[in-house]
Amino acid sequence: MRSYGLALFFLTTFAIALTLACGSSAQSRLLQSVSISPPTADAQGSPVQFTAMGAFNEQPSPVNLVTVNWGACYQNQPTTAVSVSTEGLAQCAAGSAGTYTVWGWAERNGSCGGSGTVPANLCGGAGGCQVTGTAQLTCP
Repeated sequence: MRSYGLALFFLTTFAIALTLACGSSAQSRLLQSVSISPPTADAQGSPVQFTAMGAFNEQPSPVNLVTVNWGACYQNQPTTAVSVSTEGLAQCAAGSAGTYTVWGWAERNGSCGGSGTVPANLCGGAGGCQVTGTAQLTCP
C-alpha cells in the first residue's frame, strides 16, 4: 500500500507542475484591441485627457494600459496642430480648427521593439504587433 501512495504522490506532483508550467506562459496573453476614452471630445480651448483600455485574450481584461504611444492625425496624415503627451493629454495648437484623430497604440505581446518605436503607420500603428485605438478631438 505504501508504494502505491508514494507513486500516486509523485504522479500528482508531476501533473500539477506540468499544468502550472503550461498555463503560466506570459507570451500567451495577447492584446486584442485598444479603446480610447472619451471617444469624442471638444477641446474648447483646454487640454483633454485621453485614456486607453486594452482587451486581452486572457484575464484580467479589460485593463487600463500603462504603456501607450500617442499621436494625432488630420485626414489620415500626421499633424502638429494637436500634440499628445506620453500620458494622453491632448492639446490644440494656437489657431488649430477642425476635428482631429487622436490615436494610441500598444504592443500586442511586447515584441515590437519597445515603447516609443515608430509605428508602421504614422497615424496609429499597424501590423501584427501593434494594436491601435482612436478617438476624435475637435479644436475650436
